[in-house]
Amino acid sequence: MNDVRAKYGALEVLHGISFTIEAGEIVSLVGPSGSGKSTVLRALMGLTPITGGDVEIAGEKMDYSSARSVREARDRMAIVFQQYNLFQNMTVMQNVTLAPLKIKRWPKDEVTAEAKRLLGLVGLAAKHDAFSDELSGGQQQRVALARALALKPQILLLDEVTSALDPELVNEVLDAVRKLADEGMTMIIVSHEMGFVREVANKVIFMDHGEVIESGTPQALFETPKTDRARDFFSKILRH
Repeated sequence: MNDVRAKYGALEVLHGISFTIEAGEIVSLVGPSGSGKSTVLRALMGLTPITGGDVEIAGEKMDYSSARSVREARDRMAIVFQQYNLFQNMTVMQNVTLAPLKIKRWPKDEVTAEAKRLLGLVGLAAKHDAFSDELSGGQQQRVALARALALKPQILLLDEVTSALDPELVNEVLDAVRKLADEGMTMIIVSHEMGFVREVANKVIFMDHGEVIESGTPQALFETPKTDRARDFFSKILRH
């Protein structure tokens, strides 16, 4: 992202965001509520209009004013939101295979085999015939992870995927993300789970008021932040 700006109506919410992510890297966006973290993910997916700057993926510049370019960006990325948004009238397997079959039109045998692999990866191999209302919140969020991965994205965007869960269900979702990290998936993670961020992220980007304030390794940012704003934030949030 190079000097990316974005607006909600007349209100500019991203004020020149710039950062680079390498393939296989896990980057976490952290900061107070309203700092623009989730907006960065929405802008990358073409859900929030980018009004300045540019985004380049694997050497190709994305033109978010073009519907075709937005589709190309969405082909490269998949996003998992706080709310799982599963189809309640479909089984787990149907939820995971719907987009690859209906939108991508990939062969059914290949899609089904990959869906079974992904459900195994997130610990839900035995639940492929279950309906959403038969699953816990943590299980539904893991289905949402498998559904996103079924589209074979180059980059996975995770937007506070544990924030809507009861505390005892958080770890089962984080365990699934850890497995994705072990597989080398490139991820941008928005999270308030600082222990998890410290464990899995290669890079942490601290944001406030729609700007990147500071970035570095988890150890550097958590232990020796350079800016007063980052020092104030981490001293408060890591105290607990």
